[in-house]
Amino acid sequence: MFGNALLNTLCIAGFLLLFVGVILFSAIKIVREYQRLVVFRLGKSIGARGPGLVFLIPFIETAAWVDLRELFLEVPAQTTITKDNASISVDFLIYSKVVDPVASVVAVQNFAGASQGIAMTTLRAVIGDILLDDVLAQRERINTILRTKLDEVTERWGMKVTAVEIREIQPPREVQEAMTRQMSAERTRRAVIIEAEGKKSAAITVAEGDKQSAILRAEGERQSRILGAEGFAQALETVFGAAKGIDAKTMSLQYLEALKALGAGAATKFIFPMEFTNLLKPFIGYAAEVSEGDAKKK
Repeated sequence: MFGNALLNTLCIAGFLLLFVGVILFSAIKIVREYQRLVVFRLGKSIGARGPGLVFLIPFIETAAWVDLRELFLEVPAQTTITKDNASISVDFLIYSKVVDPVASVVAVQNFAGASQGIAMTTLRAVIGDILLDDVLAQRERINTILRTKLDEVTERWGMKVTAVEIREIQPPREVQEAMTRQMSAERTRRAVIIEAEGKKSAAITVAEGDKQSAILRAEGERQSRILGAEGFAQALETVFGAAKGIDAKTMSLQYLEALKALGAGAATKFIFPMEFTNLLKPFIGYAAEVSEGDAKKK
């Protein structure tokens, strides 16, 4: 009888301890730095708590966990129509984070689903106002427009869209083939231009070389003529200087030498101009002076 009473008491005490432990476990929360607890007291939001140790009143207060880290949402490929009626497939990523924990819990039930729906609607609206060529060439601009429009909607949910990144754009097959042909033609055009530029540069280089060669040849010929003229002038100056030192007697001796050479020839007749006697006068006078000198000495 006593044993049964003791066993019942131990069971009740254990049950009470278990109940108290469960209550304490549900009432005491440890909130990390990147988390917040949105606390509801009897169904009414009283704000966010954390980080650190948070105590909740059992059966009166409940809490919802909120992660403040940046998260991404993958939007599956969506078929949209551009302004010029081209059908393309676009998929992209949305990066966002919670800036108001209370609003993220109270204002929206499923942020991921709501964001995906808004993103798809916004994407169709944005792509519908842009031509296909601009869609393919202006990804950054489309990313900025999508981020701005999504941020305007998600702001009331306590969320901040930090970035939108388009991963892939798939144009129609015929458009891809046309783009391939266009790229091939562009590469061919660039190759032709580069080849023409190379030939042009080569021709210019050759022409410049010929020009420099002709200039050098002309300069050499000019220098040669100048040197030849200077040499001839120097020779004339030398002859002229020598001629200045020749007197009438020297010239007479030269004439006598010439007469001697004529006399050694086989001719029997010689014709002398009248001026020849004038040329011999200095020599004759010189000979007379020499004779007089000799006579005086004797």
